Amino acid sequence: MKICITGGAGFIGFHLAQKLHNEGHKVFGFDNFNSYYDVDLKRKRAEILESLGIHIEPLDLRVRSKLIEYLDQIRPDVIMHLAAMAGVRHSMDDPTAYVDNNILGTHNLIEACGLVGIEKVVYASTSCVMAGNPLPWNEEEKLGVAKNPYGYSKATNEAQFISSKIDSTIGLRFFTVYGPWGRPDMALFDFTKSIIEEKPIKLFNNGDMVRDFTYVDDIVQGVGLVIDRINEKSDINEIYNIGYGQQVQLMEFVKHIEQNLDREAIKEYVPMHPADTHKTWSDTTKIKQLGYSPKTPIGRGVYEFVQWYKDYYHVN
Repeated sequence: MKICITGGAGFIGFHLAQKLHNEGHKVFGFDNFNSYYDVDLKRKRAEILESLGIHIEPLDLRVRSKLIEYLDQIRPDVIMHLAAMAGVRHSMDDPTAYVDNNILGTHNLIEACGLVGIEKVVYASTSCVMAGNPLPWNEEEKLGVAKNPYGYSKATNEAQFISSKIDSTIGLRFFTVYGPWGRPDMALFDFTKSIIEEKPIKLFNNGDMVRDFTYVDDIVQGVGLVIDRINEKSDINEIYNIGYGQQVQLMEFVKHIEQNLDREAIKEYVPMHPADTHKTWSDTTKIKQLGYSPKTPIGRGVYEFVQWYKDYYHVN
């Protein structure tokens, strides 16, 4: 297959591109290399992909004419739409960026697909669109109450694709993805960096937070299965959860980081952030019917990240 990954220099896009390439697919990608987090990290990911023959084109979803021209040139069989402004807390401070990138950018992509004739799109959503529903969160329930602009932008993306004229679309609700090459704004990266630098880590809701942490290799396993499904079937509009399927207390998560760094964190206990959800937990029954089987428990996943961090940033 010819597969185009939007947000190809992003955390998940980087790992997915390698997996698909190794399976023999022709992989393309683009990214706008925005400065929400360290651009050098994105460029390094792109360099590694380039060395494998996977080119990441500098391109912004918001530039409609360039997007249409690019997709018309490569004409992929499937688009994996990962490009987005991420970060639930940051979205409270800059909601316009989330409307422009996530909602209007996705609108441009849908229109471009129609003009070019692309009929299969898999797209990223998020677990937080189900906030407030009974746990574990199931895809068949109605959407929850949006607590932040990132969440409502992703809920809007689901509506955009479901109501579009694209023949086949599948949305993926990711649950707290972590692992090597992860985003610096995520807890694992931030906590690891702060502990090494002997700076305090902020523990929201006084440390009483629960997440369904999902290692990036398990995420891309699930994405690969869904891409296979959409390639085989036509006229489908589906949603799948991709999570590990277990809950982990935040303090247990911190303990794993401390053990791998052999250092104790300086802990700052703070109130719940208004953008946050107290607990997440995925019901993965549906995607398991496609063969999904997550393999990486939290202890192993944190170990792999810390080893990557030490190597990348030359920490003894």
